Amino acid sequence: MFFDLFLTFFIAFAILFLMRKVARRVGLVDQPSGRKLHDGNIPLVGGISICITIVNYIYSHPGMINHADLYMFCICGLTLVGALDDRFDLSVKIRMIVQALISFAMIYFASVELHSLGDLFGLGTIELGGFGAVITVLAVIGCINAFNMVDGIDGLLGGLSMVTFASIGILLLLSGEQSLSYLCLLLVVCMVPYIVMNLGLTGRERKVFMGDAGSMMIGFTVIWLLIGASQAEGNPMIRSVTALWLIAVPLMDMSAIMIRRVKQGKSPFKPDRDHLHHVCQRLGFSSLQTLGLICLIASLFASVGILGEVLLIPEYIMFYSFVIIFIVYLGILINYCKVINFFRNKLGLPKKSYSSS
Repeated sequence: MFFDLFLTFFIAFAILFLMRKVARRVGLVDQPSGRKLHDGNIPLVGGISICITIVNYIYSHPGMINHADLYMFCICGLTLVGALDDRFDLSVKIRMIVQALISFAMIYFASVELHSLGDLFGLGTIELGGFGAVITVLAVIGCINAFNMVDGIDGLLGGLSMVTFASIGILLLLSGEQSLSYLCLLLVVCMVPYIVMNLGLTGRERKVFMGDAGSMMIGFTVIWLLIGASQAEGNPMIRSVTALWLIAVPLMDMSAIMIRRVKQGKSPFKPDRDHLHHVCQRLGFSSLQTLGLICLIASLFASVGILGEVLLIPEYIMFYSFVIIFIVYLGILINYCKVINFFRNKLGLPKKSYSSS
């Protein structure tokens, strides 16, 4: 197994080195702008490289995941559309339509669909019935965009993805699903070369970004695994409520940001600089400190989800706890200017003026 993982790591690294050169030739680069404060044109090939590595492995080991051909088709399609978006800046409508079509393909051809949400309210199991397909499509689109929107500083998307895939892998292993658990481990291994180059550890001139191609592929893979594991017939491998804790940071950040934008009369998809990582940086944390802090928070949330699953803590307790934490998070994000000034006063730092627009 060690040699297999090392080979996968090496292949992922080699593809990254190759693709960054291709990206520069075809113009698949991220240029500095008002919201993108980096130096030079950075190749957007992290997601493409990870997709190629994973598809190559699954093609050689098709038995490791059910409906392998469909899964590979879906992530390749999303990666292609994401790459086109990175290059030509596609409209939100086009991306949403593609994500919805991929969702319907997943439901129709693989029967990967939400049928039950479990006992979220302590009043009995919630069966979705005919609404299952609609809820599934919304869940897929939501998860894809949650991971897309959280990609704001170096290493963050990769770090949060590693936390999520590692957590899913642990739960699948505890359930005896060794094949899918190993796939999660492979995804974590594939993420390491990207993080190394994304953080500039191989030199700033070799820096790469994930791009929408990567965030879409990662988000879809996460929701495919979570729905498949939580909706398995007979004996689900994880409970639906546990999924909330495994993707807590991307999910809460996306939801809170969209609520805040709608409250301000803006489009929920309009980019801004009010995400959790922006707030952390305004508090005075460096990019690396912000990365470590947010990944630590995500790991703590995931640990709560794993413990809740292992200890069989009632689903409604896990759900209400999550809702309470989200309400606190939402309150902090909506009033982050006051929060920042409060902490600056406590730390004795000079006051600064922050705009909440």
